[in-house]
Amino acid sequence: MNDTATPLRRGRIFIVTLLALFTAGAAVSLRAVTAVHMRTDYLDAIDKVRAGEMLGTVLGAAFIGFALTLFFVSPVLAAIGFRRALIAAATLLVAGFVLVGHAASLGVSPYTGLLIGMVVQGLGWGLVETVINPLTSALYPDDRVGRLGILHAWYPAGVVGGALIGLTADGAGWPWRFEFVIVGAFALLFAGLAWIETFPPVSASTDAPVSPGEMIRATLHSPALIFWVVLMMFTASAEFAPGQWVDVALSQIVGMRGIWLLVFVSALMFMLRHFAGPLAHRFGNIGLLIFSSVFATLGLYALSFANSPTTALLAAVLWGLGVAYFWPTMLATVAERYPRSGTIVFGTMGAAGAASTFVVLPYIGALSDKAKLAAASQGETAGQILQTAATVSFQTIALIPLCLIVIFIGIAVADRMRKKA
Repeated sequence: MNDTATPLRRGRIFIVTLLALFTAGAAVSLRAVTAVHMRTDYLDAIDKVRAGEMLGTVLGAAFIGFALTLFFVSPVLAAIGFRRALIAAATLLVAGFVLVGHAASLGVSPYTGLLIGMVVQGLGWGLVETVINPLTSALYPDDRVGRLGILHAWYPAGVVGGALIGLTADGAGWPWRFEFVIVGAFALLFAGLAWIETFPPVSASTDAPVSPGEMIRATLHSPALIFWVVLMMFTASAEFAPGQWVDVALSQIVGMRGIWLLVFVSALMFMLRHFAGPLAHRFGNIGLLIFSSVFATLGLYALSFANSPTTALLAAVLWGLGVAYFWPTMLATVAERYPRSGTIVFGTMGAAGAASTFVVLPYIGALSDKAKLAAASQGETAGQILQTAATVSFQTIALIPLCLIVIFIGIAVADRMRKKA
């Protein structure tokens, strides 16, 4: 099949993108659910003092795979095509699940095995993201913000699904590796659906269709784009790093599995992202990003003091209100400001967001380890030690959206002055 042989079935193609992102989201939350098992089965035996830092590195490895795929594949996506990229994404996700599940049987240390498996998962996740954003842009050129918002609502839906699969499996006493089999079935499903559909050309994803070479030249001649890349690193860190860390940090403090907070926030995000289009129309993209930064800051700071299910859920509401619109709004904003950069816009921004999370997670894990050691040396109880580590972790991450408030307000002022000039 080629991508122009038969008429497009836009609604069905969009469903394929939703299912692909749902699967990627499920894989992300499943990593968070199984993190405690990976730490217990593998990392504590290697170095219990540095287990938190190693776990952060393992969880972050998926994000570096995600970043590499977005950065290197986006410029050549036109040569690959949407269909082949989606099928490759499913293949890599399944391979990553297998490698993580057999990390101790790969002929390397379990830690290295986990890193390899997570990077491969990340490559598959990155291919999903590489495809779905320009594909949605090509399908709905007159409603990009709204459709990207709906599309990215299915990422938190997948997070909820993956978390529920993991929690159900843990509650039933199933082997934690079996959870990957279920999510792997979703990957095979969206690959099969992609195989039978006809896709639009990749060049239709932008209002200014250009060749890969022209996209690269346009990007290199847009130095201000670097500024937006840095901002994407900040917004992604405020969303992804806490989501991967919340189960490890809070489960023994708030009286419930911390992953339930991720489920709750993700369900909230699923609903909120359906309103991204109307909100962006009402307040503008930058206004929506200011709103997001304020609530992300308040939510992360509140999470640092959560000590009960009630306080944890209230903090999670604030955080969810904040991070719900970051990713789709940043993508749509930069695509509108730099149309001649084509798919490189989506790839560069997504790669930056993922790479930042790879850096932040090990850093947060190391801070948590140090905070625990310092608290233990002062004779604090086990509960106080865990609370201290959680406080340090979340308050450190809260500094990121706090800076974004000031930056986005500055951008709003500059945009208004430019319009008046």
